[in-house]
Amino acid sequence: MEKLLNKRVAVVGYGSQGHAHALNLMDSGADVTVGLREGSANWSRAEEAGLKVASVEDAVKGSDVVMMLVPDEVQPEVYEKSVAPNLRKGAYLGFGHGFNIHYNKVEPHQEVNVFMVAPKGPGHMVRRTYTEGKGTPCLVAVYRDVTGDTKDVAMAWAAGIGGRRAGILETTFKEETETDLFGEQAVLCGGVSELMRAGYETLVEAGYSPESAYFECVHEMKLIVDMVVEGGFTSMRSSISNTAEYGDYEVGKRIVTEDTKREMKKVLEEIQDGTFADKFCTEYKNGMKNLKGTREEKSKHQMEVVGERLRGMMV
Repeated sequence: MEKLLNKRVAVVGYGSQGHAHALNLMDSGADVTVGLREGSANWSRAEEAGLKVASVEDAVKGSDVVMMLVPDEVQPEVYEKSVAPNLRKGAYLGFGHGFNIHYNKVEPHQEVNVFMVAPKGPGHMVRRTYTEGKGTPCLVAVYRDVTGDTKDVAMAWAAGIGGRRAGILETTFKEETETDLFGEQAVLCGGVSELMRAGYETLVEAGYSPESAYFECVHEMKLIVDMVVEGGFTSMRSSISNTAEYGDYEVGKRIVTEDTKREMKKVLEEIQDGTFADKFCTEYKNGMKNLKGTREEKSKHQMEVVGERLRGMMV
């Protein structure tokens, strides 16, 4: 933490990651100011948590280290308008995800150090595990090192938000961005969500109760994933029945086929060549109409209605 304790730090944004980084660093002894737009609903929330708050421009002017934690899609605008004009030469500019640097949506001045600290978990987990005396693993990377100590600053930041307690791994902006996007799209969010939905619909369409379908295809997913995370696939398979394990080997490859893997490779190629990034940025410029419409449609699916009712019964 020594590399941060003698520096003034600004966290731009106070959303999921922003609030966690700011509070954890403050509790670790760093001099933190949260940078927000005038009139932000989070201004009073940050002040009530004991943090110093200023406009993005003023927060950046008075800081040695600036961390960009506003959403990916708005970072270029915030950077150009409020950060770049106020960022001094030799300062350290950090990111919680490599998206905008890797795809050249944000291009920092050549005399600015650029690094990344990416916790492998949502902001509420980064904060909660820190308050519990634990931490969330972090990835760190250096894109530009003008002063010769940018990696030390990145490591200090990761330690300050609790990463040292769980593990800090070194990577690159390219690797973090491309693997993160692929994991989200093909497995963690897109892949798993569609798999659970398809399983649920298959059972309901065959005449089984929505409640049974929800428990078998959605609720129990966490039980299996928790066992995998805690002990790996071999450990998970040692905990399930022989019937379940046999079905795992026999049927899994029929669901996730070679065609599925070929499509995954196409998804990865679109991430690597910037196709997805450009498509996402265009969606933002068009007001996120497709995203908002799809979000509304998905929220009304029968699986969501049944799940909400069942979760309420299990409290």
